[in-house]
Amino acid sequence: MPKIYHDNDADLSVLKNKTIAIIGYGIQGRGQALNLKDSGLNVIVSEMENSPNYKIAIADGFQPLDAKTAAKQGDIIQILTQDHVQALVYKQDIKKNLTAGKSLVFSHGFNIHFEQIVPPKDVDVWMIAPKGPGALVRSQYQEGKGVPCLVAIFQDATKNALKYALAYAKGIGGTRAGVIETTFKEETETDLFGEQTVLCGGVSELVKAGYQTLVDAGYQPEIAYFECLHELKLITDLIYQHGIIGMRQRVSDTAEYGDYSRGPRIINDRTKKEMKKILGEIQSGKFAREWIRENKNGRPNFNKFREDSKNHPIEKIGESLRSMMPWMKH
Repeated sequence: MPKIYHDNDADLSVLKNKTIAIIGYGIQGRGQALNLKDSGLNVIVSEMENSPNYKIAIADGFQPLDAKTAAKQGDIIQILTQDHVQALVYKQDIKKNLTAGKSLVFSHGFNIHFEQIVPPKDVDVWMIAPKGPGALVRSQYQEGKGVPCLVAIFQDATKNALKYALAYAKGIGGTRAGVIETTFKEETETDLFGEQTVLCGGVSELVKAGYQTLVDAGYQPEIAYFECLHELKLITDLIYQHGIIGMRQRVSDTAEYGDYSRGPRIINDRTKKEMKKILGEIQSGKFAREWIRENKNGRPNFNKFREDSKNHPIEKIGESLRSMMPWMKH
């Protein structure tokens, strides 16, 4: 069993005299910054001037700084920009201001694990990774609850890294739910694997394949959309709330039997073999090198993938059908 930390394992007072700099005021940055502030900690934020997030930060009561100034003032420097931007921000704005005894913090281990950021040995490097989007981190905190987090220590120069990390987790509400100990390696590799094979890549390709199979067989695109995409939310919500067995208890016996008898024909040994291959590419750094190269070259493949996806028939029919469902509009 992994080590799981709770409220009584964390002491907010270890951060009382520290300045926490949140670099990047996106959804995750906003949620963490506001929670830390409401926990009585000293928080500053960095965001690009005149960006939408800059204006949101001002509306939330912050006076956003440039990354260089925030890093200079911060004792705890949490980088919450997108993965492909972090190394550049670190090299340009943070590195020179990362003096001995400071903490460099992440919510995803990509740049540390794949050595795009190589911090000096005299600073703490740790991770607090909420297992939920920033909006949920915020709303759960406001309700007196919390989102479970992961904690990992990469460097412990001060011998207080875990104390600081758990205090930070408590500040965003994570210890209310539980903070699970892991490593940068484990968090990074499992996160990438889940995204590529199940949560994003696997699901989206499965949905499109099912849709296309029905349409090619002569069924109406609208019906295919409802059966292969629209109703997916019902199933994933049931799994999210009750687990796979709980989902099966809440669908029809016909659906449950079809699950048992036909599911393994779709996700079979060949699929698992490809999953292992993808995991190997993640573990070896092949995927990371490919993604870094893609960004350096102006994202030619990424942009083509995105454009092709926009033009898939399922997107066109989906746009039309969603207009019939006003409850989806926010």
